[in-house]
Amino acid sequence: MSSPKRKPATIKAKPKEEVNKKALIWLSSIAGAIIITIALLLIFTS
Repeated sequence: MSSPKRKPATIKAKPKEEVNKKALIWLSSIAGAIIITIALLLIFTS
């Protein structure tokens, strides 16, 4: 009887640290909304 062939142990490659795109989109949209509201407030109050 021959022993069953085993696949060689593969080293799991660490995934490259990817920038969280959803978080970036949320943060930029919130920052944009704040800037727009401040600009509108400055325009209408003066």
